Amino acid sequence: MRPSKRNGDFPDLSESAPPKTNTDPQPCAPSPKSVLLIQLGDIGDVVLTLPAVQALRSHYPKARIAVCVREKARDIMLDCPWLDEVFVVSKAPEGKAEHPFEKLLRYTRWFRELRSRHFDVAIELRTGTRGAILAFLSGAPCRIARFAEDGGLWRNRLFHTLVDPPGEMGQYAIEHNLNILRPLGIRVDQPELVFPLPDTRIDQAKRILENAGIPGGDEFVVFHPFSLWPFKEWTIPEGARLIDAIQERTSFHVVVTGAADERERADILTRTCKTAPLNLAGQTTIGELSGILKCARLFIGVDTAALHIAAAVGTPTIGLFGPSSPVSWAPRGPCHQVVSAGWLCMPCRNKGCDNSGQSRCMQTLSADHVISAFFSRSACIGIC
Repeated sequence: MRPSKRNGDFPDLSESAPPKTNTDPQPCAPSPKSVLLIQLGDIGDVVLTLPAVQALRSHYPKARIAVCVREKARDIMLDCPWLDEVFVVSKAPEGKAEHPFEKLLRYTRWFRELRSRHFDVAIELRTGTRGAILAFLSGAPCRIARFAEDGGLWRNRLFHTLVDPPGEMGQYAIEHNLNILRPLGIRVDQPELVFPLPDTRIDQAKRILENAGIPGGDEFVVFHPFSLWPFKEWTIPEGARLIDAIQERTSFHVVVTGAADERERADILTRTCKTAPLNLAGQTTIGELSGILKCARLFIGVDTAALHIAAAVGTPTIGLFGPSSPVSWAPRGPCHQVVSAGWLCMPCRNKGCDNSGQSRCMQTLSADHVISAFFSRSACIGIC
C-alpha cells in the first residue's frame, strides 16, 4: 500500500528532574494489530531507522505499521516498502501568519486523525519531549521508549516500558533503534541498512542527470562535503583538489550535492575547481537525491544523511570523519571506507574542538588521503 501523509505540528516542552523509573524491558503487546513508530530526528536518523521498520514488518507481517517523522524526512518514509502509513509533523506553510485558533484547530485535527488509527503500540526512538507527548496522545495502551536521564519528572512516566541498553557506544546506530524493539521480542542478529527504492525514483534521477548534462550510461561519483552541522564539514580547497583528481585521472563525472542553503558554498566549490563538476546542491528533493545516489558508482562525503542514504541504496562510500564516531555512524561492509586525519583525540564526539563548532581534524584532512582511498576502491567501482 502506498503510504499516506498527515500533517501536524506541536510545541516544544521542557523537562527536568532525576530519573526514578525502572528501565528494565518488560513484556509488552505480544500480537499488536497496529504499531506507531515515532522518529522525529534529522534525515540521517530517519534513514538509520529503516532496519527497525523492516524488523517490525518481519515480526508482524499482518499488522498495520505507521511512522511519524518531520516534514524534511517525509520522502524517505513514503518510499519505504514496509510501511502502511506516514504521519508528518509539519509547521504552518512558510510565509503564512497563522492565528492561534487556526493552529489549535490544525493540532486537533491532526491528533484526531492519529488517534483514529487505534494503535496498540507506540514506540518512541528518541529521548525528547515532543515524541513522548505524541506517543501519549496517540492513545496506544502500550508505549515503549528509550530511557531519558533527564526525563524523570514526567517524560519517562508517559511510557509503559523504558529501555536503557548497555554498551551502545560500541554499536552501529541502526542497532540503537533495534534495541528499543526488544520488549516486543524482536531480535535481529545481523542487521543491515537496506533501502529498496521504487523504480520511479531511479527514472527521476536519470532525467535530472540527463537534463543537467550527464547522458545515460555515463558514470559519475557523488561528492557531498556539507552537513547540517558545520563541525562535520570538509574544506572547500581540499574538496576542489579531490574533484579535479577524479575528473582529470578517470572517466567519471563528479556531481556535487547538498541542501538548498548549501548551494552558495557549492557554487564556490565548483568555481574553485580547475575542472567542471556538476552542481546539484539544492536542486533535488531528498527523494530525488536518493535516486541519484543509487545511480552513482561511488559516494564521497562527510557524516551526514547523504552518506547513510548512499549506503542504504547499495552505493559504495568513502566517509570523511572527524569528531563523530565511525563505530556509531560509518556504513558497514567491504565497499565502505572511512578516511580521517587520524588525530589522537578522535572521535571526541563534541561539536567541534572545545565545542567551538569548528573541527581542526576536518580542517586538516588532506585531499591526498581521500584521493588514495578513492583509487583503492577499484574493486568496488571499477575505476578506469
